[in-house]
Amino acid sequence: MKQLQPFKIDVSNELLNDLSARLKHTRWTDEPENAGWNYGTNPQYLRELVAYWQQSFDWRKQEALLNSFPQFITNIDGTDIHFIYIKGKGSNTRPLILTHEWPDSFFRFYKVIPMLTDAFDLVIPSMPGYGFSGHVATTSENAGHLWAKLMTEVLGYTHFLAAGDFAVTTALAQNYPAQVQAIHLTDTGYPNGTEDWSTMSPAEQQFGQFIQGWWFMEGAFNMIQSTKPQTLGYALNDSPVGLASWILEKFYAWSDTKGNIENSFTKDELLTNIMIYWVSSTINTAIRRYLEDARVMFGEHGPKPVPRTEVPTAVSIFPADSNTPEEWAARRVNLKRFTKLPKGGRFAALEVPELYAKELKDAFAAIA
Repeated sequence: MKQLQPFKIDVSNELLNDLSARLKHTRWTDEPENAGWNYGTNPQYLRELVAYWQQSFDWRKQEALLNSFPQFITNIDGTDIHFIYIKGKGSNTRPLILTHEWPDSFFRFYKVIPMLTDAFDLVIPSMPGYGFSGHVATTSENAGHLWAKLMTEVLGYTHFLAAGDFAVTTALAQNYPAQVQAIHLTDTGYPNGTEDWSTMSPAEQQFGQFIQGWWFMEGAFNMIQSTKPQTLGYALNDSPVGLASWILEKFYAWSDTKGNIENSFTKDELLTNIMIYWVSSTINTAIRRYLEDARVMFGEHGPKPVPRTEVPTAVSIFPADSNTPEEWAARRVNLKRFTKLPKGGRFAALEVPELYAKELKDAFAAIA
């Protein structure tokens, strides 16, 4: 196993003072009357959160929380990779790498760590271009290659399990089936226009219609991040309130909030995730991953069929996320276990940690 460099988050007072000044001098835009979340981020809630950010939020407390987990930096193929690494309790634990998505961070998993260490050695990296990893935008497939080297060459495992982000986790499993014993997903991707819909079940066709409608109503973020992310990056990297607005709306829309975002997340949790992007100045490289992936998926001749993942796979569907039918999951992966949960959404590990942790344990016990 290669030598690991211990890592501690230590944000300078100068950066925090600059943030305080920027928040104080926010130039607020006009707001539709009684807008709620119907125009995007709720203006009333954003103002409330920013007031809390200025007056009550304690970054040093959250920094200490993050630093309570053992963190490391290693360099793989020229890219610095930041990760949490916690050996499990006992002699029968199995290595598990957990990959976050956008617009969250490695912080997504902080609640489930103590729930999983009785069964797993946990490896929780920051994606390249996110948080405290190197400021390099890369494809999901390349992230999978980096994860394989992290697990085998850096940490010395011959076999391991993987869960989290669909694109990274399936790329990892497709390229390293001899090392990846099984994977766990909370979605199996979406139609991209290459499918033969005459072969689809009624449930799959209904799912396809839902996704098509979703793209028209909710997909603008993906379109800009997949085509012109640099244009957006300047604004998000310069304005903390702009960054918060862009991220908050997704946490609300993709979670089981039932009309109140704080049914799912505390203000401290929302702001800690936002702060990881702010203090590391990585929102631009994070959103550029969408364009890097789009260039691979579409190329010069339109979309390419998504390869099926043959590694044994468990899929857990949370109701506020996409309502993936079992037939679609079985079409995309080697489906060994499929469950639908009563609550939760895209950020299930943070929103409903007990359910998510139990799903991981039950899934991997059953299929690997």
